Amino acid sequence: MNRSSHPATGFDAAPARRHCPAMDRADEGTFTDFDAARLTVRLAALAANFHAAQRLAAPAAVAAVVKADAYGTGLVAAAKALVKAGCDSFFVARLEEGIALRAQAPAARIFVLDGAQPDMVPALITHNLTPVLNSIGEIAAWSAVARQTRTLLDAVIHIDTGMNRLGLPANELSLLAAEQARRLEGLRVVLWMSHLACSDEPNDRMNRIQLERFKTALAMLPQAPASLSASGGIMLGKDYLFDMVRPGLGLYGGNPQPSVANPFAPVVRLTAPILQVHRAGKGETVGYGASFKTKRPSLLAVAGLGYADGIFRSLSNCGAVAVNGVRAPIVGRVSMDLVTFDVTDVPGDVMPGTEAELVGDTISLEEIATAAGTISYEILTSLSHRAKRLYEESP
Repeated sequence: MNRSSHPATGFDAAPARRHCPAMDRADEGTFTDFDAARLTVRLAALAANFHAAQRLAAPAAVAAVVKADAYGTGLVAAAKALVKAGCDSFFVARLEEGIALRAQAPAARIFVLDGAQPDMVPALITHNLTPVLNSIGEIAAWSAVARQTRTLLDAVIHIDTGMNRLGLPANELSLLAAEQARRLEGLRVVLWMSHLACSDEPNDRMNRIQLERFKTALAMLPQAPASLSASGGIMLGKDYLFDMVRPGLGLYGGNPQPSVANPFAPVVRLTAPILQVHRAGKGETVGYGASFKTKRPSLLAVAGLGYADGIFRSLSNCGAVAVNGVRAPIVGRVSMDLVTFDVTDVPGDVMPGTEAELVGDTISLEEIATAAGTISYEILTSLSHRAKRLYEESP
């Protein structure tokens, strides 16, 4: 026998590793031939949704909401696509988002919903970002900056019409209206805005209440463009459009009013190749806690993504994936890295490597959100960066 043994243990020594370029790439952290999950972002669909919002809201201007990393799709890529589509106004939540966006949209108007906190002021001015002022105190502070710097500063002023979240409440609105010249000294109000609480429910009376409150507020204030509606408000009709709308969810393919047909095209598609397919007899259990028991001989498939990738654990035993364009129910508990589903009734070949769709053309954001007991916004923004992101430029 032509073998050597390790001198200290007597065990057979491992044979010398044969040189393999692919293994070298793996050692260097660049081996990417296999992706456990992929999030495909269709930039052409994103641009098409922006144009759809323009048609629905005309003649109002359309400002894209790109907060939270463009709803999980990737701020840089989304902003580039939107600018190319003709978008010249954006809303972000955080200062850091505004700074990052400015590099991609040097000529755009960028509005920061968090306002103008004292620590934010130098960066707001340096990067030409316009704060959304949410209280009489913020208005006073931004006005003081204008006087100190002897400049005319742009501002958006947020009026609370019923959310009781951010925005000037009724008593502060009255103060502003009574002393407009003094309180707005040094400021150029480029937009009055409010936000609807129930725009996803077109028949909710709160929509009309907020509309009338907003109109009453505008009548008390200096003339400037106004904005009330995000994606859902666009679909409430022309009374809600004013001068600007601020779509977010709709741009990324979500349905702002799930009770009606979605006017926006799917943008994201989360897929994973099946890792293993196996048969289980009747009465066998699946996954942690043995929470699912097969009611028949079943063909089960496993894909390599789980709640660490944004697939909510609450989808256990109630969600679905799509294989070969057919829904396959999730069985057993969604775990950190794996999800199991029943492909017994899926036609065609199902084998390792076959693609499973978690979100996309067959499994909509709204379907997965309903099954998970949440909303499509949370599904989008929870998608982990562990899934490799691919950006498609063409339809």
